[in-house]
Amino acid sequence: MEPPVFPPLNTPPAPAASRRKKLIGSAIAVLAMIALAVLAWYLTRPDDSAARAAGGPAAAGASASPGAGAGGRPGGRRGRGAPATTVGVATAEVADIPVVLDALGTVTAAATATVRPQVSGILQTIHFTEGQLVKAGQVMATIDPRSFEMALLQASGTRQRNEAQLESARVTLDRFRTLLSQDSIARQEVDTQAALVKQLVGTVMTDRAAEGVARLNLSYTKVKAPITGRVGLRVVDMGNLVGSSDANGIAVITQLSPIDVEFAVPQDQVPALQERIASGASLPATALDRTRSKALGTGKFAALDNQVDTQTGTVRAKARFENAKQSLFPSQFVNLRLELRTIKDAVMVPVTALRHGSDGDFVYLLNPAERTVAVRKVVRGQATVDKVQIGTGLKAGDQVITEGADRLQDGAKVTLPGDKPAGAGGGERGRRQRQGT
Repeated sequence: MEPPVFPPLNTPPAPAASRRKKLIGSAIAVLAMIALAVLAWYLTRPDDSAARAAGGPAAAGASASPGAGAGGRPGGRRGRGAPATTVGVATAEVADIPVVLDALGTVTAAATATVRPQVSGILQTIHFTEGQLVKAGQVMATIDPRSFEMALLQASGTRQRNEAQLESARVTLDRFRTLLSQDSIARQEVDTQAALVKQLVGTVMTDRAAEGVARLNLSYTKVKAPITGRVGLRVVDMGNLVGSSDANGIAVITQLSPIDVEFAVPQDQVPALQERIASGASLPATALDRTRSKALGTGKFAALDNQVDTQTGTVRAKARFENAKQSLFPSQFVNLRLELRTIKDAVMVPVTALRHGSDGDFVYLLNPAERTVAVRKVVRGQATVDKVQIGTGLKAGDQVITEGADRLQDGAKVTLPGDKPAGAGGGERGRRQRQGT
């Protein structure tokens, strides 16, 4: 009897069994992917869940209809059958809007003067303190006057001596003329004496001028303020030799009231500005601080330069301020606001109501009775910080959409923040009807 024959242990399985295992694995993978897709679809249904919460299964079915959601139309727009969007509304108002020119300005003093002595000498006394307000003609310093007093005395003595010689010459000339009338003296002597009198007259005039110069130099020993303003820091101390050739002088006076603000006007706005200037209009100007939150002073437009800066395309201009409170300081940077004109009875809406499209500017106009919106093309005008003028397309009293307009289209249904939900009343009525049946 022959022994049994066993198959080898590493013999591969039959082909049919291998195919079955591959099919089973593929089916499991497909089912897992389908389950994940269903789960993801269920979790990403905000419109359906909101509809079920508001109006039950009927509302849920309506929200799941094709084209109702944000993805139902290109660009996320909602159709007429879509749920109403809650929006913000504003009413177009009539107001006077100022047309202003905003520019960065630099405060410049109306006048600046360096106090320099006009004669040389030792600085004897200083009559001012640093930062003091002084008036024109006020004595600020004194130079040692003794040498100038001596020069004045010398000039006065010379003048008096020559005046005495002139008086003597005139008396002699009168005597010679009397003798000439008696034919007792030669005419040549009379003419010589007359020439001497004229010579002494010129000498006396020169002496008087020299005396005046000496007196003027003596007055210059009192250094006076040339303008009214605020004194800066002192440059020189007492005991120093000062003179008219000193570059820094004794101090610098800056006029603070009135004071100017220089700014640049774009060349495109120069014609409108010139038109207002030619009409004699007074253009108000306001100087604001760096944050534009505080007004530093009010003034008026003063002057416009006569040429355009080719590098910046602007024209320099100047506004003058009284600066009674000393809030403007020379070389200070301020924001200048110049009021060119005022538009009367302008239709104004919030800036957020104005939309921009391929066909131009438009707004969404609200129909309060039907709670629908319509696209209205408009032409914008001047704008302020938070409002914009509508030149054509709207009238006072029209209601426009300011919030939630990104989800709207022409004819879309909307709800206002104070409206009651539409599904709440209908669900109650349906429940009562079902209870009655």
